Amino acid sequence: MQNILLKKRFKIIVLFIADILSAALAVYLSTVVRFVIDYSFMPEGSAEKMTEILKYWLPSDLLIFVFFKMYNRIWEYASIIEALRSMAAAFCSFLALIAVGKATGVNLPGSCYLLAWIFLTAFTLSTRFSHRIICALRQAGLYSIPSAKIKNIMIIGAGHAGNALIRDIEKDKSFSNFRVVCLIDDDPNKINRYIGYAKVVGGRDKIIWAAKKYHVDEIIFAIPSADNHTRHEFFSLCLETPCVIKTLPSYYQMISGKIKISMLRKIEIEDLLERPQIEMEGDGLSDFIQGKTVLVTGAGGSIGSELCRQLAKYEPEKLIALDIYENNMYFLQNEMKETFPNLEMVCLIASVRDRKRIEGIFAEYRPDIVYHAAAHKHVPLMEDSPGEAVKNNVIGTLNSVIASDMNGVSRFVLISTDKAVNPTNVMGATKRICEMIIQYYAKYSKTEFVSVRFVNLLGSSGSVIPIFRKQIENGGPVTVTHPEIIRYFMTIPEAVSLVLQAGTYARGGEIFILDMGEPVKVLNLAENMIRLSGHVPYRDIDIAFTGLRPGEKIYEELLMSEEGIAATKNKKIFIGKPIDMDEEKFLKQLDRLKSAAEDNNCDIRSLIQEIVPTYNYNNSNNSSQNQNTQQEMM
Repeated sequence: MQNILLKKRFKIIVLFIADILSAALAVYLSTVVRFVIDYSFMPEGSAEKMTEILKYWLPSDLLIFVFFKMYNRIWEYASIIEALRSMAAAFCSFLALIAVGKATGVNLPGSCYLLAWIFLTAFTLSTRFSHRIICALRQAGLYSIPSAKIKNIMIIGAGHAGNALIRDIEKDKSFSNFRVVCLIDDDPNKINRYIGYAKVVGGRDKIIWAAKKYHVDEIIFAIPSADNHTRHEFFSLCLETPCVIKTLPSYYQMISGKIKISMLRKIEIEDLLERPQIEMEGDGLSDFIQGKTVLVTGAGGSIGSELCRQLAKYEPEKLIALDIYENNMYFLQNEMKETFPNLEMVCLIASVRDRKRIEGIFAEYRPDIVYHAAAHKHVPLMEDSPGEAVKNNVIGTLNSVIASDMNGVSRFVLISTDKAVNPTNVMGATKRICEMIIQYYAKYSKTEFVSVRFVNLLGSSGSVIPIFRKQIENGGPVTVTHPEIIRYFMTIPEAVSLVLQAGTYARGGEIFILDMGEPVKVLNLAENMIRLSGHVPYRDIDIAFTGLRPGEKIYEELLMSEEGIAATKNKKIFIGKPIDMDEEKFLKQLDRLKSAAEDNNCDIRSLIQEIVPTYNYNNSNNSSQNQNTQQEMM
């Protein structure tokens, strides 16, 4: 704090001295210029008379500048208002100079006073606007900071946002080595026009050409109002250049007039989704959640923690977060206390495998709604430990379902996965058994049990995005299992929105599925992430193909052939029809599976296959799966 005050005082002293020198120089220069024009006018002793004027005028000049608050303004952000204020102060000082001249009896022609005013105004503006003048020269390419590497910027969007960014770049000292060299805009009326010193060189078809011609280092997407499709088209073209790509976050900054260079962020892989972000319809959620006791299992995970964040907005009477991992829960508890200080939240450390512990929690807190997110989800790890997948996913779900049924839970929502469809791995097969448990209990319980089936989450722990990001940071190679592997993706907030929405639609036994648009080729995802990091794929960072992992498909499916679909009020959410099953046989198989898991039976895969006939663990790497069902749904 002391350093800031000293720096502020130093700036004031510098300006104060500059104003004294400017005033003295303005008076002497006015006489010199007038003398050069007409030597005969110069009376004897003029130098002494000038000194006499300055002795009385300088104090009044400084007082006038103080009155106009010329020493407590932030001149780095000076605008036309500050310029007019400076000119007004100089004019008042000019009037004071005339008054002092008359009072002291110094006989100077009016032209001399006029010249003094012109010089004083010029000096005052130049000292206050020196930073802006240097920035303007830098943007024009006439000045550069020694030893600083200039970064050439292309701005996409020559509208309000683009103009605001250019002005902010000119003013912000931290961007003194940035120079806007060109703009891109599809509006033909703007092409070949200028904003500042930057020319609008053309529409989106000129992006790649302009990046080469102007040696662009960074591209800034400055159209906050653009829809997802437009953004994707622009980003796809930008990714064909070696430039770093940045964007403004959203439309609201443009209409609020708060666009600043500091709001820029690098585009993330989420920005490249070829579909609009799924928006949650929150009308029914408030009535559904408000005043209720809600329990979230697996609350420390990616989905569970986001569930807690979104649920808290709807003011539940009590939010119970349950997880076995205390570190995750510790951080979630601190975050929720800070973000939602009025929320009554209970954080419990418990395993869903522990039947008595789960039954005790349900009996004590009597939750109205349960979101079951606790599960082992990593496919390769579960291939090596199938018994653990059964214990956590199947038995953990069964314990939670039975406790819900016993304690009058209103609705129970299971978090499932697309890997439960025609599973080729243990994780997917156990999640399919969980869906069957939900289907069975929905038929006989007063609790409304439903499943929500979605896909890969961008940015979740252990997902492909953070793995790729870490590999890129380490210099590569980025590893992809197969060049043709395809996946559907959604963001964590989107997934949670679906879970919450499904809770309001539930009538019991349904499997909810999200329409996610077109699938994404994982190889393209890896290449785009490398480009987003400012590197060139296969040149700066290599991509290596490692082969399909045990239980991994090339294509993921969202529906089995027996499952028809029905629409909901939300056009992005569909309901899969439950498949008929032999309930008595299923219960017997489930008992045998539980016993085998508890005994750590190494032949547990064959028991899983008895329950899920579409699970073929002997051919788990079969990549001939097709996606016809999903395409029909779309």
